[in-house]
Amino acid sequence: MSSSLRSTQTIAVLAVTQLIGWGTTFDMLGVMGRVIAPQLGLANEIVFGGLTIMMIVSALIGPATGRLLERHGAARVLAASSIVFAIGLLLLAASHGIVLYAFSWIIIGIGAALGLTAPTYTAVVEREGANSKRVIAILMLFTGLSSAIFWPVLSLLTAELGWRLTFVISAALQLFVCLPLYLLALPRPVATQAANAEMLRPPVQLSTSDRRKAFLLIATTTTISTFVTFGLAPSLLEVLRQYGASPALALQLGSARGVIGISARGMDMLLGKRGSPIVSATMGIGLMVTSFALILVIPPSTSLLVGFILIYSFGSGVMAVARALLPLALFSPREYGLQAARLSLPQNIANAIAPVIFTALLDRTGAGTVMTVCGLLAAISLGFVTTLATLIRRARPVVQVA
Repeated sequence: MSSSLRSTQTIAVLAVTQLIGWGTTFDMLGVMGRVIAPQLGLANEIVFGGLTIMMIVSALIGPATGRLLERHGAARVLAASSIVFAIGLLLLAASHGIVLYAFSWIIIGIGAALGLTAPTYTAVVEREGANSKRVIAILMLFTGLSSAIFWPVLSLLTAELGWRLTFVISAALQLFVCLPLYLLALPRPVATQAANAEMLRPPVQLSTSDRRKAFLLIATTTTISTFVTFGLAPSLLEVLRQYGASPALALQLGSARGVIGISARGMDMLLGKRGSPIVSATMGIGLMVTSFALILVIPPSTSLLVGFILIYSFGSGVMAVARALLPLALFSPREYGLQAARLSLPQNIANAIAPVIFTALLDRTGAGTVMTVCGLLAAISLGFVTTLATLIRRARPVVQVA
């Protein structure tokens, strides 16, 4: 199989499975949460707490997933995720109270650790080696479209068939679409001698202490940035309203954020081999810092809010790609799965707690405080990624052997 055909097949398989994976789990409550809540006799915040359970469980399982990826390869781990997701979704369909509902999200959280983000990108790295950046960026474009595709589909199914049968259909998608694709359609990892040598070759040579320091810098900068973006996302419309936007304008700007973020991911895809995760991270966080500085310094106006959304959304979109690719700036492709899964632990915990903290901060202190906290955290993250860039710049590049 040619390299281009292998890449196309890998993208096709993982794009479909990631759309289904995100659409039937993380994105699902956006349209079904308020339908489920009254029928289970639960408050909306308890129902939406399922996402917090999912992210925390996924974080805690992350390091173990890394070891599974190293031992068994991504295809088997991803296949296991389809089975686990199906079990969790069927349990949701059978739920009649908080106990089984919460347990269902624990199972889905395990499935998320096995099937979303790090394992998927590991599957790419196994098949593309060090030249995985463009394929990962393409996959992130599809991930960004999951809610746009699945919200109307799930809404229609729920209205026509009810939410319990919709969960059963979602489980069937995992078992009868995702599972066969992982086992039968995903190309095998490249197994030539040259490819195996490339998989073992790190991009730079670092001492043990510098390697540990670099890992901590990546973990810190990515965790802080994801804390800001995940924390601000559910509160963004209210922040814009407090800065003077009408409800209609706030909704328009909030909707534009997703489109702009996806365009930023597309930029990394177009750069391909010419791109650098370090440069992307520095640019992404730098744009986020700039956006928060503008909204804190310049008096509120419509043009200011438009500029803020443009700069912040593009910066956070670039940083989303950089978070996935930064391990490739330090570790060999063979190590990617283990290290990316280790990094997912603090990131997913940040994702789980950030919306609660930001919502409380906004309700008690106002949008100005929220923007100040975001700006300070983004500036700290920029300092860490700059230190990381300096550390890697001083390291010796690994000589490529023909």
